[in-house]
Amino acid sequence: MVRFRLRRAVLAALVGLVTAAPAAAQALPLDGFEDAIHHSQMKRGAAYPRHAPEDVAAIADNLLLMQRDHGGWVQNLDPLQIMTPEDEAALLAAKAEPGGSFDNRNIFTQIEYLAGAYAQTGDARYKAGAEAGLGYLLEHQFETCGGWPHTVPAQNDYQGRITVADEVFSGPLTLLRRISEGAAPLDMFGEAQRLKASEALSRGEACLLRLQVRQEGRLTGWAGQYDPETLAPMGGRSFELPAIVSQETVEVARYLMSIDNPSTEVIDSVRGAVSWLQDVALEGVRLETVPLETGAEYAYHNAKFDRRLVDDPQAPPLWARFHDLEDNSVVLANRDGLRVVRYDQIHPERRTGYSWYGDWPARLISKDYPKWECRVAGTRPDGKPCR
Repeated sequence: MVRFRLRRAVLAALVGLVTAAPAAAQALPLDGFEDAIHHSQMKRGAAYPRHAPEDVAAIADNLLLMQRDHGGWVQNLDPLQIMTPEDEAALLAAKAEPGGSFDNRNIFTQIEYLAGAYAQTGDARYKAGAEAGLGYLLEHQFETCGGWPHTVPAQNDYQGRITVADEVFSGPLTLLRRISEGAAPLDMFGEAQRLKASEALSRGEACLLRLQVRQEGRLTGWAGQYDPETLAPMGGRSFELPAIVSQETVEVARYLMSIDNPSTEVIDSVRGAVSWLQDVALEGVRLETVPLETGAEYAYHNAKFDRRLVDDPQAPPLWARFHDLEDNSVVLANRDGLRVVRYDQIHPERRTGYSWYGDWPARLISKDYPKWECRVAGTRPDGKPCR
């Protein structure tokens, strides 16, 4: 009887090995790549073969294929694309090229993904790729003030400036903070790497506070770019004039609010930024999308719509992207670099291919900031009890 039960148990175990389903792959977050994917698809569309989000190894292999020998990546590539032999050959041929970019949430996003892929698969190639990426990020932090450039080497004047836009600054700081704290999956980095990350984090945060624009001593928001030597606010592309940028101010404020034990300087910085965002909110106007009977084709995108501002007393608050460094008036410009007064004076190509207005600060002001005030001060800014 004992022998029969033993034989039955062994048989059941063998059947279990044959019929058991393999463990489902756990998809890693892909949010950080959304901007790059969007830009990659602006002209060619999304009708090409792509890996499933759960195919972590294939996506990580793509990131290694796209990684340059210097450890960085160029921007606006889709890591989910299923590569043809021609695609692979082109990426391999570009390995030794010097170009790399922090634009559009680049570099820090790949490092985080590769670290996650290593934690999930144990493939040492992903660990090595993440370490090379971190080396590239640390190498290109400015000495004068601890930010990062848009692109290395710069192809024009603005790409070599300290860049706040598109999380070029706050994204690396978030990564460095997580590395220095040993947060998973970034706990793969060794003690020496964590120390370097912590030092770079301190330089970066100090720089970020220095760059906050002041108007007659009042703390406001942040510009999109800064001169790396003088730290003066600068513009970006020809239509991005020097200005305080509401969207980027939201991202910086969110980063500062993520600090567990903020200093008095950090607290003052957040409060100044939120107060400024509240002051520049536009009331009684909304952005309307207007379908076009025939689409328009432009150099960098195609559009089947136009946009316009319309009066609407019931509309929720709206924010302009750019505000004057002195008087906070809305800053609008065309590709010729000339400032215009009204939104309808912006060329349709820029109205449809760029976000001049949005609701970026809405959640920060209504939800995130009150929670943060409860954490750091024990009271909500509106006087309501904290929960």
